[in-house]
This record gives sequence, C-alpha cells and structure tokens, in this order.
Amino acid sequence: MSLVDLVMPKMGESIMEATILKWHKQPGDAVKQDETVLEIATDKVDSEVPSITEGVMEEVLYQVNDVVPIGSVIARIRTSNGAAATPPVQEAVTVTPTPTATQNHHPAPQVFAANPGTPRFYSPLVLNIAASEGVPLSELESIPGTGNEGRVTKKDILQYIADRRSGHVPTAAATTPAGAAYPAAATPAATTSYPAATPPPSVTPTRTTPETINTQPPIVLGSGNVEIIEMDRMRRLIADHMVRSVHTSPHVTSISEADVTHLVQWREKVKNEFEKREGTKLTFTPLFIEAVIRCIKKYPLVNSSVDGDKIILKKDINIGMATALPSGNLIVPVIRNADQLNLTGLARQVNTLADNARQNKLRPEDTQGGTFTLTNVGTFGSLMGTPIINQPQVAILAVGAIKKRPMVLETDGGDAIVIRHMMYLSLSYDHRIVDGSLGATFCSAVARELENFPVDRQL
Repeated sequence: MSLVDLVMPKMGESIMEATILKWHKQPGDAVKQDETVLEIATDKVDSEVPSITEGVMEEVLYQVNDVVPIGSVIARIRTSNGAAATPPVQEAVTVTPTPTATQNHHPAPQVFAANPGTPRFYSPLVLNIAASEGVPLSELESIPGTGNEGRVTKKDILQYIADRRSGHVPTAAATTPAGAAYPAAATPAATTSYPAATPPPSVTPTRTTPETINTQPPIVLGSGNVEIIEMDRMRRLIADHMVRSVHTSPHVTSISEADVTHLVQWREKVKNEFEKREGTKLTFTPLFIEAVIRCIKKYPLVNSSVDGDKIILKKDINIGMATALPSGNLIVPVIRNADQLNLTGLARQVNTLADNARQNKLRPEDTQGGTFTLTNVGTFGSLMGTPIINQPQVAILAVGAIKKRPMVLETDGGDAIVIRHMMYLSLSYDHRIVDGSLGATFCSAVARELENFPVDRQL
C-alpha cells in the first residue's frame, strides 16, 4: 500500500491557479486510472482532472470553491501495488460549470507577508469580496497572503473581514485613497456604471458600519414584477474581461462595406462537393479568415500587443473566432498558425473548435495565444457591430449579415441598378498604437479582398 499525490495540473503558461468547482470522488471512494476526480475552473475554461492511478481516495486537501495554486497537492490516493505514479500531462476536458458550495477549511499552508512596493495579483473573486465589503486597495495590500507567491486567497480575505468585524484589526478609511484604484479585473455592478477607481457597491443590504458610510449609495432593488438573476461564473469573467478591455484600450471603430456576390456564388457552387470530399462543411468563416490573414501580412501592426511603452509585434498569426455558447455566454477558441493552413485546414479547425465549444469540450490551450479576433455578428442577423477588443490584442473585426440590396454597378454601357450580396465590416482597434489611417486602411483592405474573390477558384 502506498499514497500517491494528485496535484493541480498546469493548464497553460499564463495560468497560476484554479478554482475547485466539484469533487466527483470523496474519501473512501474507489478510483480508476483516468477517471474524473474533480472539476476545476480557470479564467479561460472549466476542466476535468483525471486520476493518475487506480486505488481508493484517501484524503481531499481542498474543498469546493477553494482557489489552489498550480502544482499543489489537492488529494491523495491509496494504491495497492505500492508503486507511486507519475502525473501525466494534463488533458483537460471542458465541463459545464456547476453551483459551488460554501468553502470549508483545508490544511493551513505557509503564510507569506506582503512585499511593500511590489504589485500583487488579486483574483476577481478576492477583488469582488473586497469591493463588496468596503476594503480599499491600500488595506487589501496589507493582508498577509497564503496563496502562491504570497497571493491573497478567498480564505485570507474572508478571515480578515471576520477579524475586522470582531475588532481584532483596525478598519481603514471609508473611501479608497487617491490613486489607489482597484485593478480593472474587479467585477462591476451589473446594472450601474462607476468610475474605474471606485469599487462598486454590494447588491446585498448595506450595513451601517464605518467602512460603508459615505461610500457609493446602495443599489435599491425594484419591488415590482422583477426577477433577479445571479450571473454565472463565465458571465462574471466575461464582464471582467470586457470592462478591463475598455479601461485599457481607447477603442476606435472603422466601418467598410463589401460586395461579396462572387464569394457567395462560389461557395454556393462548391459547398456540396467540398463537404462530400473533405467530410466537413464549408462556411463563410474560413473564407473571411483567409482574407484577414492576407491583410495582416500587409499590415502587421494590427497583429500585435502593447506592453507599457513597447509594441510587441507578433510573428505568428493566431486567429480567435468568437463563438456563442448554448448558455448565451461567449468564448473565443484560437486557430493557431492560421496562415499556414489552406482552406480545407481552416474549415476543419473552424468547425472542430466551434463544435467543441458548443459541447463544452474545449481544452485550456484552445483559448490561449490569440493575436487577432474575428466575430461574426451577422450570424444573429446584425448588419454590423462595434466589438470590444480581446485583450491583449489590439484589433477585432466584426462581419455583419450578408444581405441582397439594389446597388449601382458601373458597366461599359453606363450605370446599372443590379441586385448584389452586400456586407458590412467593422474593425475596432486600440488607438494607442493603431491610428485611424491604419485601422480604416486595414478594414477596407479586407473588404477589397472579399470583393475580389475569384469566382473561378478551384477547390
């Protein structure tokens, strides 16, 4: 008999911790190798963690809703063969988020003191709790953290608040000191906008305590025929990401119109043959991506990111494709090295990623590393949109619905009114590095690529 440690798997280079959503096995339960033991969540996707060995669950070290650093031992499995297993490379499978239970205590980890003057990372959960409890950033930074590299965990902030209520720690000023703004990741109130430097008020009844007096006025919930819906975890993350993007990048949008008649006619002519030969459908999305890739090669600055006062020009072209989920939420899987794929390869990637997204089967790496994003707002009948940039990218292109319209066409015999397939394209870009001339030129270039689609193109 021996004990094998089950550790929190590495989910990606930028992911340092994950939240436990649900345990499928409890102490005493039999566990098979590769059987799902628990579900976890990162700021990208939700995943299942399989067992690395066969045996009996001996001990669970963390509880539901705990935020656990990558590499931490989360459970122990007792095996009968006496051989310790080596954790394999994590193959994460996305699952539908489930309601989380109240956090319980787990073994006390080592406590790290905050390092004054060094920026600290705070998870959205910690920031939300701090904002709702009136804990300013200056006070938050004084809280000792037990997480990875001294990070403040949910348990730390809740314990601090409990101690403060009992008078064991001094309360801070009621308002945040000038210049001590909460990071943009803090979730805003769902129905009210507030300045970025001010934490949003709690939607729960306001307590008359020193830390809440003279802060933002409480939100008064309507007493009529209303329904209050708690945002699910993914919707809160989307809200965080969108607010952070708007606060980070000055958005400008350029709009172009494209006559895509040739493209529509060509696709209609070949789509059945394409599906029969390749075993996958030919939608408009891979055709749009082809045009985007050609234009990125002409104007590479739109395929970059900003780091302080430096521009990071990306050599790889990784196209994100915004995908609506059955729940109504949005996720952006990424086609890596899209410029190295032909039309068939793009079509396969588009269909596979879209299907996996809708079936909650995306892996964490499927949503990472994007350098430019395409969103098809026309799927839902919209003519155009003004999309929000997917940080840390600097541009996102929205394509609208394709509509037949009467247009004036110049011919050798003079102007003629004809019926054409028309579509609007709108490019939102980060005005810190993409000026109007480049943004408008790029958007128009994509439109011209689509207009000049060769109707005699061979599969």
